[in-house]
Amino acid sequence: MQSPCLHFSKNYCPGFQFHQPNTPNFTSTLSITSKFPKPKSATRRLVTQCQNRPSNGQNRTNPKGRVTVKGNKENIWSVDNEKAKESSEREKERGKRRRRKGKRVVRSRKNKMGRVLVSGAMLMEVETVLQTQEPVIKPFWSTFASSVSGIWKGVGAVFSPITAEMEPIEIGSRDENLYDCYTLTRIQQVPSLDGKASEIHRKINWVTLNPHGEFPEHIGVNTEKKEATLSLKEDVLPKFESFDLATSDVMEEDVMDNEPGLVFFEDGSYSRGPLDIPVGDVDDSKYYLSPTFKFEQCLVKGCHKRLRIVHTIEFGNGGSEVQIMRVAVYEEQWVSPAHIRDESDLDFDLKPFSQRKRTKPSELTGPWKVFEISAIPIYGDETVDEESNGTPYVYLCTETLKKRSLPESSVYFGEEEMLDMQDVTVLWLPGGVTGYVDVNKDGILTIGVGWYSEEGINLVMERDYDIDGKLKEVRMKTEVKRRWPDPLPL
Repeated sequence: MQSPCLHFSKNYCPGFQFHQPNTPNFTSTLSITSKFPKPKSATRRLVTQCQNRPSNGQNRTNPKGRVTVKGNKENIWSVDNEKAKESSEREKERGKRRRRKGKRVVRSRKNKMGRVLVSGAMLMEVETVLQTQEPVIKPFWSTFASSVSGIWKGVGAVFSPITAEMEPIEIGSRDENLYDCYTLTRIQQVPSLDGKASEIHRKINWVTLNPHGEFPEHIGVNTEKKEATLSLKEDVLPKFESFDLATSDVMEEDVMDNEPGLVFFEDGSYSRGPLDIPVGDVDDSKYYLSPTFKFEQCLVKGCHKRLRIVHTIEFGNGGSEVQIMRVAVYEEQWVSPAHIRDESDLDFDLKPFSQRKRTKPSELTGPWKVFEISAIPIYGDETVDEESNGTPYVYLCTETLKKRSLPESSVYFGEEEMLDMQDVTVLWLPGGVTGYVDVNKDGILTIGVGWYSEEGINLVMERDYDIDGKLKEVRMKTEVKRRWPDPLPL
């Protein structure tokens, strides 16, 4: 990825720092300078990234792409050494003034019909505490495993972490970009070999489709000039039933056990990721290594539908740079137990993400009644319950009335303007989905997902990491929109 950036790290300035490529041909990534502790080895060092090499999306710390300058070495061969030195100092000062703010500019087509794709964080204020925080019983692993087991049919897509636009999920046989996918997931509970808690085995088959991308009518693009060349209707894409996904390519196979970084709930919702993020000094001998983790969060609606969002995030420079590499979204519907073959005649009613509308920020504003369950890890406690393989958790619940306000900044698709991307936090995705990665003023890293439905219910899962890189808290919320008038009629 071509990312022109001049990073002055002599005096660490907390906050976000975004790196914007200056050409359209790049893999979208979002880089944030967090408030995690700054590595000692990075102090008093000027780092310049090369601007003329494409990235393979994996190695962002190639030594060919960055140059380290230490100290002052005089050019003894130049008779104009003093003038050259003064000119160099002026260029450095101009570079500091240009890049210190960490601004990133996005340009797109001028069109006032745009929908909001990305925005700043929405302000959430507590108005009334209906129920103070109380402990609740920790969910049983066997109940959770039973809830997630079965055969799930689903749809999926990948979105840019910078602009929230749909990105190709695969290259087709004709070298065309494909943007949607159908998935068939088989999840079953299997006894572990060591006789402890059972394991959850998951196998996902998939097929890719849709070379058109997101349908224009769902992102607010004027289609009058395109009707002659491209007719985008819902029946353009083949149906789920037209594929034999049981024999299709395998997208993923993995095993989930009661691992330390997994927080689960009895309805099948869960938040999965590392318990610790590496934070500390940078080992120069391992400059080519940047820890990269997947954070998978799942929300369940009505026991038979669920949403999974997977954030792939790289932590560079000793954890001080947080770079979002990929955002994948899957919505799945339960169809049968894992040991029974699905022979149902019911049609699959989930639309591909390219055919769905995006939620407007205004739909999430106003008063909400929020029921929240939080799980807090207890470190250094040797008392571990029978089914736990690692850190124990304390589960607490609370109920409040909250008010959500519009973000200060929003970016409209197709509206050409200069935008400071330093404040961009929330991705407004199709199907009522929101995703966000943010570092607040206290240095807490939050990875969150939301799932809004027209019934006025918003499901939320958030995962917090403290400034030392340890998991601090996981929150699952059920928000119900307050629809009664204020004050109540007599």
